[in-house]
Amino acid sequence: MSKFSSKTNVSPFPHLPISPSPFLPVSSSTKWDFVSLGEVMLRFDPNDERIHTARDFRVYEGGGEYNVARGLSRVFRQRSAIVTALADNALGRLAENLILAGGVDASEIVWRNADGRGENTRNGIYFIERGFGVRAPNSCFDRANTAVSQLKSGDIDWQKIFVELKTRWFHTGGVFTALSETTAEVAAEAMQIARENGAIVSYDLNYRDSLWRERGGREAANELNRKLLQFADVVFGVFDFDANFANYNEANFRVASEKMLKDFPNLKVIASSLREVKSASLHNLSGACFADGNIFKARNHLDVAVFDRVGSGDSFASGFIYALLEEKSFQYAIESAAAHSALAMTTAGDNSQATLAEVEKLISTNDAQAVR
Repeated sequence: MSKFSSKTNVSPFPHLPISPSPFLPVSSSTKWDFVSLGEVMLRFDPNDERIHTARDFRVYEGGGEYNVARGLSRVFRQRSAIVTALADNALGRLAENLILAGGVDASEIVWRNADGRGENTRNGIYFIERGFGVRAPNSCFDRANTAVSQLKSGDIDWQKIFVELKTRWFHTGGVFTALSETTAEVAAEAMQIARENGAIVSYDLNYRDSLWRERGGREAANELNRKLLQFADVVFGVFDFDANFANYNEANFRVASEKMLKDFPNLKVIASSLREVKSASLHNLSGACFADGNIFKARNHLDVAVFDRVGSGDSFASGFIYALLEEKSFQYAIESAAAHSALAMTTAGDNSQATLAEVEKLISTNDAQAVR
């Protein structure tokens, strides 16, 4: 099987200049390894209570695309930044403080004036209760008229980010692009400029029913995703593929991946988590990717006890991207993705509290005994 390493001059990303690495070389002008474009929300967690019975909430930051940047920064020690917009009030500054605590560069946040009532420009918040056993997780969102949903093409200096600062990897996805008509345009602008200037572009097919329910549902979301995938190199998720762990087989994954490549020949890597939800508290987890004409599958993590599953898909993406930024093999990348995703489900909040050492240990063994 083909390996993705610094020992070969054959790049799986042929739109980039030929070099020993498929990435822009790190230089004095390279500020970030990774930049993500997405919404950052405040998450209110009732701990062990339910939303409608809780009296106390703990606050975390979270957001589909942001979580990937945070995992890369805090767990995998990559230099990452978030491009987003926040209303400039106490809640916006709280989000900023949490972003900075996660090790993510917040210098590209666009700050908007808050109107004092949250009527025109506000920050998104959401409440989520963890599931247990037969009771599924439950969430309640409050994200209308957010500052980030009002971003428009031309608001961000992408030339600075990708030409002057030579960012190596750009990521966005279906959560951000679903926020409004203009956010999809911002994503398209960023993806094109990133790709034209040598950055790897990844896109997550994340679907949120709450964002699309009144706008055409999954069919409309897929139509938008198909327009944006023409600018991507790496995609997380596969059209027309059941990623349920119990139904996965290599032949089905290959067929679905090859169909996507026929529609989007620009894609070089397709990766998907594989999950079987046995109950809210117990999952089987793995992952697979299609690259260089080969299927690479992670080991099966069976009967993973789930404390909080929110963000585990984003942790999958950050584990995968980390490995490719470090020029490791595709097999290592998919193992890193699945292991990090499994670990992310063992702690509270949208974001992983794992360490790189724990990820590497889980890749090599399922031993959960204490390290003394």
